[in-house]
Amino acid sequence: MSLSYQPLDQYRRRWMFNHHELPVPVQDQPLIKPLSQKSAMEVWNRWVSNKNVAPDEFAKGDWATRSSTWHQTDDWQAAWDSEENELPRIVAEFIEWSEDTPVFFCYEKYDVIETTWGCFKRHWKCFLFNDNEPLLISGQQRQAVWFHQTGQCDIGLRG
Repeated sequence: MSLSYQPLDQYRRRWMFNHHELPVPVQDQPLIKPLSQKSAMEVWNRWVSNKNVAPDEFAKGDWATRSSTWHQTDDWQAAWDSEENELPRIVAEFIEWSEDTPVFFCYEKYDVIETTWGCFKRHWKCFLFNDNEPLLISGQQRQAVWFHQTGQCDIGLRG
């Protein structure tokens, strides 16, 4: 799959990565690559859902709706609110990807960001300024994390 990107400075949610409290350093900004709408749609259709456009629309047949997908639920909000930058413990223990593993942070069908696992770990709080049910996936791995607006997250294996 050949993906195309839009410049971070043209991304509609670029403010999340330039927020005065959590700015992403210049050296990491090139690793945060918003996909073009067409490429976001391709990633979403291939690895998330070919039926629905947003997580709140998932229905029967989508892997994210199967109870067998999700192994554990825990709180992410407390880690986000803390002064520390550590990932929520459940996520850090569940995902053991190499730092350069490509990951996709999926807000909805036309809004997906590609980055590396290492970059996501360093700046996960920025990605979650928009916590409207996003999914963290990798095309190379089956582990997935679904972040909910309630401050909870589910970890599991996507189908």
